[in-house]
Amino acid sequence: MNISGNTVFIPGATSGIGLALALALQERGNTVIVGGRRTALLERIAAEHPGIDTAQIDTADAASIEAAAARVLARHPRLNVLITMAGIMRVEDWHRPESFLADAEQVLTTNVLGPIRLIGAFIGHLQTRPDATIVTVSSGLAFTPLRATPSYNASKAAIHMLSESIRLQLADTSVSVVELVPPAVRTSLLPGHENSDAAMPLDEFVGEVVGLLEREPEATEIQVERVKFLRYGEARGDYDQVVAALNATDPHATHR
Repeated sequence: MNISGNTVFIPGATSGIGLALALALQERGNTVIVGGRRTALLERIAAEHPGIDTAQIDTADAASIEAAAARVLARHPRLNVLITMAGIMRVEDWHRPESFLADAEQVLTTNVLGPIRLIGAFIGHLQTRPDATIVTVSSGLAFTPLRATPSYNASKAAIHMLSESIRLQLADTSVSVVELVPPAVRTSLLPGHENSDAAMPLDEFVGEVVGLLEREPEATEIQVERVKFLRYGEARGDYDQVVAALNATDPHATHR
C-alpha cells in the first residue's frame, strides 16, 4: 500500500486507532472518509479536521453498509482503499450462557460479519481501480488468547485467516490485502483502558504503523514490534509461556 495519493474509507474511525490513523493518512496527502454510527461525532470530526469527509454507517447492519457504500462511492469515485476498522470487545464469562451469549453474538456480528459485508459492498468497485487495497484489522489476540475475551479472540483469528484466504483469491486482481495486527493499545475499546500501563500509547502505535507503511509498501501484515511477542509465540516454541504471561499481567488488556 502506498502511503499517499489514495482515497481512503475507514468505517469505525470516530475515535481510537481509526481516527488517529485517519488523521495521519490525511497528513500524508490522502483523501480520507471517516465512517461511524453517531452523526454528532461525525459532524464534530468534520468541523475540527477540515478536509476529512464523513459517512454515517452501522457496520453491524447490512442495509446500513450497502447504503453507506453507495453514498461514499457516489461522492468519491476514486476510492481505492478500504480499512475495515470497526470492532467491539466484550469481557465474557462462559460458565453460564446468560453471561456471554448475547455479547458473543454482538462481537461476531460486528467483528466478522461487518468486515465481510464491507468488503462485499466495495469489492466490485475496488477491482476497477488500478491500485487498490483492503486493510483488515486483526489483533495480537488472534494468535494468543486473552482469557477474559473469548469471542473477541476468535473473531480476530477469523479475520486473520479471512485475510490470508482472500489475498490468495484476489491475487489475479489489482486489489491487495493488508492485515493490521495491533497489540494492546490505549483506546476505549474496553472501559478504563485509555491509560492502561499494559497498553501501547495510541500516538506511538499509529506513528510506528505509518512508518512501516512508508518503509514496506509491499507488506501483507503490519506488525509493530510490541505485537510480535504475541504473534510469534507458537513459531518460537514458547506459546504456553506467552499465554501465561499475557493472562498474568493484565487480564483485561485491550488489543485493538
